[in-house]
Amino acid sequence: MQMKKFAPLQRCVSMACRYSGHLPSPHYDVIVVGGGHAGTEAAAAAARLGAETLLVTQKISTIGALSCNPSLGGVGKGHLVKEVDALDGLCGRAGDWAGIHFSILNRRKGPAVWGPRAQLDRQRYREFIQSELSNIPKLTLLEGAVDELLVTEENAQKPGRHRVTGIRLANQIQPLSASSVVLTTGTFLSGSLFVGRTTSPGGRIGDAPSSSGLSHTLRETLGLKMGRLRTGTPPRILKDSVDFSQAKLHPPDSHPAPFSFLNTQTHCKVEDQLPCFLTYTTPSVEQVVHDSLHLNCHIQEDAKGPRYCPSIESRVLRFPGRSHQVWLEPEGLTSDLVYPQGLSMTMPPDMQLRLIREIPALHRAEIHTPGYGVQYDFVCPTQLSPSLQVKSTRGLFLAGQINGTTGYEEAAAQGLWAGVNAARSALSMPPVALSRTESYIGVLIDDLVSRGVTEPYRMFTSRAEFRTSLRPDNADLRLTLKGFEEVGCVSALRYEQAVKVRDQLQDGLAVLEALSLSAYKWRQKLPNIHMSENKNLVMTGIAVLQYNQVSFEMLASVFPQHLLPYQEYSQRLKIESVYRLHCDEQKREIERIQKEEHMALPQDIDYLSLPASLSQEVREILDRIRPTTLGAASRLQGMTPAAIVHLLSYVKTIGQKEKRKKKSYV
Repeated sequence: MQMKKFAPLQRCVSMACRYSGHLPSPHYDVIVVGGGHAGTEAAAAAARLGAETLLVTQKISTIGALSCNPSLGGVGKGHLVKEVDALDGLCGRAGDWAGIHFSILNRRKGPAVWGPRAQLDRQRYREFIQSELSNIPKLTLLEGAVDELLVTEENAQKPGRHRVTGIRLANQIQPLSASSVVLTTGTFLSGSLFVGRTTSPGGRIGDAPSSSGLSHTLRETLGLKMGRLRTGTPPRILKDSVDFSQAKLHPPDSHPAPFSFLNTQTHCKVEDQLPCFLTYTTPSVEQVVHDSLHLNCHIQEDAKGPRYCPSIESRVLRFPGRSHQVWLEPEGLTSDLVYPQGLSMTMPPDMQLRLIREIPALHRAEIHTPGYGVQYDFVCPTQLSPSLQVKSTRGLFLAGQINGTTGYEEAAAQGLWAGVNAARSALSMPPVALSRTESYIGVLIDDLVSRGVTEPYRMFTSRAEFRTSLRPDNADLRLTLKGFEEVGCVSALRYEQAVKVRDQLQDGLAVLEALSLSAYKWRQKLPNIHMSENKNLVMTGIAVLQYNQVSFEMLASVFPQHLLPYQEYSQRLKIESVYRLHCDEQKREIERIQKEEHMALPQDIDYLSLPASLSQEVREILDRIRPTTLGAASRLQGMTPAAIVHLLSYVKTIGQKEKRKKKSYV
């Protein structure tokens, strides 16, 4: 299906009547607070379920804004985008419309950990999101600041249990009532901006923070445990001042892959896509960081920052003497700005200029907008249920950075699911949950509500124990049918397409399974492929497709009458064939863990020297806590089920070695 065409600006103008100040009703089924990635997905999802929905945001013009990096997707994050799209969300289609540089990260590894990613045109992305929202039935947009969250005691006999009743806008006497409220405040909840020694209130440059009354209600009235996190953004650099000849060119993929399962191509033509460039920091950069530390309030604060997207100051202090990557990314087809990914910083503007000019490609760079840091309140997510509803407050749902996550993709995924459950609650329907066995969204939510966060949470493929079956390519098969039949957030059009794809893939796999020949005959038909010499071995088409050198097109050329009807799904059939055995094996591994939960862990393990299959973060957690059993290790904050699989295998391996040693002495 080709991408539909529309006139974003024209539709955005038509939206004016939606926020003219006149509200058709003082009551809504769902009110969503915030117009970022979490808020837009929540509002759209709630409306798709049939709930009368109001989206309240400080500025209509910034709905869909890319506050930090001009990109979408990546390793782990791309999985979330594909899953949001499979559930009929917005960000995947918006990425296809606004993308100006498409690439698949991790290509050298298996398709299960491929990372679909795109650089985006900021203006086009914002236009698409605003256009889509303006055409969703039952969705009203309102510009305003939320001053207060209205709650009541749900049961006077059981104090401490509350129910949300609506919101109150700043400078408005009459409240807006709602059955459900979704808070997606991003970095705006008691947000503060930092540049050098200067601190000012705000959640984003040019935008005020949310009302202190909102944070007070969460902390004092509802008694929620809250914390403080920090993040930052790099300076924006004038493109004409960059010496690209001293950076390494990284062109986009020659065959751009869309995010959305509804699209067969991206909007931007291959020849119109823009390249990215890679450069590196120098030892002089490290010196500038040290020279500016006494001028940098943000880096000295106790609030935790993102571990996997840290500021250049944090990277230099944690890894002294290293050279760090800096990606020079375009901000749009017509933009004159460059985004230096990897150079988030909060030092004074004059020191920022001095630092970036120590990088060869930026030796004459000019800063358009300085980088800055943000600190904001978040709610400890263990106080939420898997539906993302606050356990102690009926009808109140939280999504995005308010739950301690970082990134557009994590916010969008939570927003969609919170919007779904807020609508179901308002419409007197039972909540729905996604298991970590069926989706990365399920992994994300389960990690948040069961383990909590100590630093901004970012999605990685290593967090998913079933990642060979939770691939980007099959998100529609995993979620679209459920989204239509059980959840109610998927359109009939998308459902019908997913059913067609499912049936075609099942038929294609059945045909491949039926193509059963001896290894000798397969070698005759595919003489250039090295196969087993066992003449008695019988192999199906699925088994043959598991060879790296064999493509579906090769088999189709040998069996055209059988396989050509499925040529459209060639890559998906190849991937399904490759992973069939892996998926079965992985499920057995998880079952093995459940049986081995009480297995004792040796107390003399040198966790810091464990194999690279366990991340540095996991090794540090194990070394610090030193759990006594595998079950205790699995419940540690920050541990992933995938890490437990590797730990189990390692402990069993060393146990077998010890047994062999004892036998040799005997």
